Amino acid sequence: MLKKVMGRGVALVALATLAACASTNTSDEMADAETVVPERSSSMTPATQGPAPGSQADLEQNVGARVHFGYNQYNLTNEAQGILRRQAAWLKEYPNARIRLEGNADERGTREYNLALGARRANAAKAYLVALGIDDSRVTVVSYGKERPVDPRSTPEAWAMNRNSTTVLRTTVGS
Repeated sequence: MLKKVMGRGVALVALATLAACASTNTSDEMADAETVVPERSSSMTPATQGPAPGSQADLEQNVGARVHFGYNQYNLTNEAQGILRRQAAWLKEYPNARIRLEGNADERGTREYNLALGARRANAAKAYLVALGIDDSRVTVVSYGKERPVDPRSTPEAWAMNRNSTTVLRTTVGS
């Protein structure tokens, strides 16, 4: 009988010890255990991010949709030619895409002068794209002169931003 009672007592002490050990985890240890982030395996692919291929956002973010000009100028700078070369490559990748080149000017000068200057800028961009192999029928041109400024301020920085030709996707790539 004594052996039986001692056996149960030892068993109770062992259970109490185990219970005490199990409760020694601090809340920090528990938090650490919960915040462990599993490592990415190389077979996991990241979620798709960024604009839809062939969209206006794709053109703007990955290619560049605007070229800038100097004051009273409509000749293409080296930087503008680089952007237009990327646009030509993008247009060749999406042969159903149609674009409109919008010529713009800063607020200085008359309305008529700026409409004509905007048209010369958009036509310069179009001629460059056509020279790079883009079919003329895929590109239309419009001039907004000084009517649609990108930056409405009257500062040299704003004027520089507003002297541009902006490429706008007219048709979706799938249509």
